[in-house]
Amino acid sequence: MKNRIFALSLAVLMVLAFAAPSLAQVTIEYWQYYYESKVKLIDELIKVFEEQNPGIKVEHITFPYDSFNEQVAAAVAAGQGPDVLNIFYGWLPMYLKEGFLQPLPEEYFSVEEIENRFIPMVNAVKVDGRYWALPTAVRSLALFYNVDHFKEEGFDGPPATWDELLEMAIKLTRRTDRGALVRSGYGWNVTGQDWHLFREVLLRQWGVAPLSEDNRTVTMNSDPAAYEVMEWWIDWSRKYGVGEEEGRGLYRDTFLAGRASMIVDGSFGIGTISANPNLNWAVAELPVKEIGGEKANFGSFWAHAITRNATGEKLEAAAKFLEFITSDEVQRVWLERVGELPASRELAQDPELRNDPVYGPFVRGLEYSHATFFVDEQKERELIIDAVDKVLLLNAPVKDTLDQLVEDLQKVRDEYFNSL
Repeated sequence: MKNRIFALSLAVLMVLAFAAPSLAQVTIEYWQYYYESKVKLIDELIKVFEEQNPGIKVEHITFPYDSFNEQVAAAVAAGQGPDVLNIFYGWLPMYLKEGFLQPLPEEYFSVEEIENRFIPMVNAVKVDGRYWALPTAVRSLALFYNVDHFKEEGFDGPPATWDELLEMAIKLTRRTDRGALVRSGYGWNVTGQDWHLFREVLLRQWGVAPLSEDNRTVTMNSDPAAYEVMEWWIDWSRKYGVGEEEGRGLYRDTFLAGRASMIVDGSFGIGTISANPNLNWAVAELPVKEIGGEKANFGSFWAHAITRNATGEKLEAAAKFLEFITSDEVQRVWLERVGELPASRELAQDPELRNDPVYGPFVRGLEYSHATFFVDEQKERELIIDAVDKVLLLNAPVKDTLDQLVEDLQKVRDEYFNSL
């Protein structure tokens, strides 16, 4: 981070956090994939938790990311392994289908309390009216822009609307006499974050919800505005030529190299972009359809859940550890040490964090972020990318393409829900 927004030490955390009554000696296991900064912090947090709860011991176990889900599946199926674990929210449908988790005990985590404490995207881990996990760290999208490029064109600041963004991107784009792209005004890339941008931002700002409230029905073509916005969005590249999919997914590298003037990216991209000391960049909240219009953003997060293994005293201990690990105090430390955004409504309103020039746009965006309830994130992503390619490469009609996309996405969703 550029500024140490929350210089909150673990010693202070021990004073601030609520000390729970002691239980009889019980040991629980906490599992997460290996990520160095998270592993080091969890080790320190466990010491704090055990100081506050002398009757509980927490064993911290990690695995490589690529084998984590396999290890969980093997252990839980055998009645062993984690009591509390860290999962990507998009894995939740798979974990529920396999029966790995149990709903959060309502005596510790009521639906009302959860929805009052956490930002709206927490609804992505609510199934059949029950919550199955809680977030500690979240991500959202924002607009990165090249300050030097903007100065060249005399732009005073970032675009407020998408029309303004397109107008600015056209002026910022540079091509050779033969039409070869030298600089993208906007790093258009459906394989990067733009497939999220289309689904959760543009569609919603045009008044189209991508899914029904129960997440069972794909509604991306429920209004004629959906066809309009899909064609207009694809035309940024196809008609106006402000960007091309260079190398599929290299939009951030292109921006980093100074060959793109604007990109939409997640807060997780800050570290990479900051690595170029010669790049003069800034961040802004995502534009809107029109001034005063609805804001929308895409968010994702890692969450903590309780497995079906935790029963009796272990369940009580697991619930207490989950309370601790998702507390506002821990989220403050998590931001400082890991660099991921807090999921707490209260922290999202912290003036110092909201006004930070780098993190502020992402934090403010959390208030109106939607975390897509994926049932098969990889398959759903591929279907959207294939649909866009049909329009771009084969000149397929947008209406027919979107209708077919909705039908294909619905099949994926039906297959999942019918298997429960």
